[in-house]
Amino acid sequence: MAVAFTFPGQGSQAVGMGKDLADQFPEARRVFEEVDAALGENLSKLIWEGPEETLMLTANAQPALMAVSLAAMRALEARGFSLKDKVAYVAGHSLGEYSALAAAGFVSVGDAAKLLRTRGNAMQAAVPAGEGAMAAIIGLEQADVEAACAEAAKGSVCQVANDNGGGQLVISGAKTAVELAAKLCTEKGAKRALMLQVSAPFHSALMAPAADIMREALAGVEKQAPVVPVVSNVTVTPTSDPDEIARRLVQQVTGRVRWRETVEWFGANGVATLYEVGAGKVLSGLARRIKRDIATGAIGTAADVEAALAALG
Repeated sequence: MAVAFTFPGQGSQAVGMGKDLADQFPEARRVFEEVDAALGENLSKLIWEGPEETLMLTANAQPALMAVSLAAMRALEARGFSLKDKVAYVAGHSLGEYSALAAAGFVSVGDAAKLLRTRGNAMQAAVPAGEGAMAAIIGLEQADVEAACAEAAKGSVCQVANDNGGGQLVISGAKTAVELAAKLCTEKGAKRALMLQVSAPFHSALMAPAADIMREALAGVEKQAPVVPVVSNVTVTPTSDPDEIARRLVQQVTGRVRWRETVEWFGANGVATLYEVGAGKVLSGLARRIKRDIATGAIGTAADVEAALAALG
């Protein structure tokens, strides 16, 4: 039975993440040095020392999370691990798709860092502060959530942005529309409808200006076919074609993150074990709720690296 590697998205960041990887593996430390050099700043210091409110900013959190994921990958590889030989597919949640692609050789670590800094800035700038919003809807069927979004939109934007599985959907769009949709979801029987503390309405049509910026940015970097196929957020199908991957990354800016379907696709295509590579264990928890018979593991610390190597052989 196959193994897939998944890579976390925004929200998994924490001050101090990746520090023990850098301390114990020179190859991991070099990843942080590459990211610092690519961005022209000491992002590593921010990752390891904070302050938390600065690390949480989208333009910092996105390259920071990628750096930790790639540091974990380099630590594995330093001990003889081969992604191509041991892993059937990779996937990542939103920005994690960039981490997955960098791990598989689609772009360099430095280019991934620059792309994610561009992406974070572009997504932040796409909508004036206070005009967009996101909300988590817990315990309501997708059709009912979509109906609430359609009713609330009334000519503006309100849509499902993330299908995270386990009964959790995230909606995104214009602030007044999202607030109304959240109220309608509660009236339809949602267990919870929680407005999220985010800086922009990610994965909605309001992100179209950011999608245009990412199309240009992706055209300007050297791309290679990944050594294992990536399962895309927006299509839930695997591909190794560099041009198609770039197109899907542009679509991802405004499109839905179909994570529930991704985990289900893995289960239907012979994947028995999902490892989450990088900070936190958010995706592992989601995977267990989506598909109870799939095994999960996390690779975010030096101890995790040793445990994964022992398990994967």
